Amino acid sequence: MKFSVFQVSRKGGRLKNEDRMGYCYTRESGLFVLADGMGGHPEGEVAAQLALQTIAALYQREARPIVKDVKAFLTASVMAAHQQIMRYAGNKAMLDTPRTTVVAAVIQGNTATWIHCGDSRLYVIRDGELLTRTRDHSHAERPRANAGSEPVNRNLLLTCLGSPTTPLFDVSAPLLLQRGDRVMLCSDGVWGVLDDSVIVHILSSGKPVSDSAPDLAEMALRNGGTHSDNVTLIALEWETPDEPGQQRGVSTDSISDGVFASTIQAGMPSDSELDDLDDDAIERSIAEINEAIKRSAARKA
Repeated sequence: MKFSVFQVSRKGGRLKNEDRMGYCYTRESGLFVLADGMGGHPEGEVAAQLALQTIAALYQREARPIVKDVKAFLTASVMAAHQQIMRYAGNKAMLDTPRTTVVAAVIQGNTATWIHCGDSRLYVIRDGELLTRTRDHSHAERPRANAGSEPVNRNLLLTCLGSPTTPLFDVSAPLLLQRGDRVMLCSDGVWGVLDDSVIVHILSSGKPVSDSAPDLAEMALRNGGTHSDNVTLIALEWETPDEPGQQRGVSTDSISDGVFASTIQAGMPSDSELDDLDDDAIERSIAEINEAIKRSAARKA
């Protein structure tokens, strides 16, 4: 695989930045994850970090060097992240639970598949046009037919990780990527103040993602003003061609099969309760993944 990637997180006018993002890759597979801890609930940054840590831990166990059933992995890993957050809240006897949105993508071969819960988004841009993006789990993007005449906060989320109710999520169909495609995962601090047309224009401006991604973050902060939300995004360009004498992106061609690289472990919260994942919960999730793989194989046979 060959891709250019740039990630940036900027604190807006909030007291703290509760967004988290990162990526991992093996020789033949890549995982990109972003979570936005929810304000109005305690320790949103912990929920976001737990989501990243859990999904990355499961990915490291499954990507050897590829994930055999990507959809099953994404579903099981997001549910495992939700369980980890609930366990954390239970161990601390919290009256309210930490909560977070999440969006995660796995790229293998030339194919991207993603999952999202809440209003953290994924965009795919091809040839200067918006090819597709996720639809938020919110009243704004998924109005209910029987909502009635009562006024509703259209930005209110319908689901998230860490809520006492079972989270809802969507898993995409696999998308065949083409050279030059740009994929972005972002928090609502980006899309909430920038129209999709602006996002597409900036990301397809002809600059490398290492320039266009920070340009986009800076514009979102500027448009958000003094009360701007935190601005976090990961942007990647697929199969970035090398410039003469310079390798601009990540190439996994020289990585051996057993190597696993990750940016997600950096900057972990100091709370010792985050240092260890619940191995039993992870093993249950792995068993669920393997069971789903067997069922999928049986259907294809």
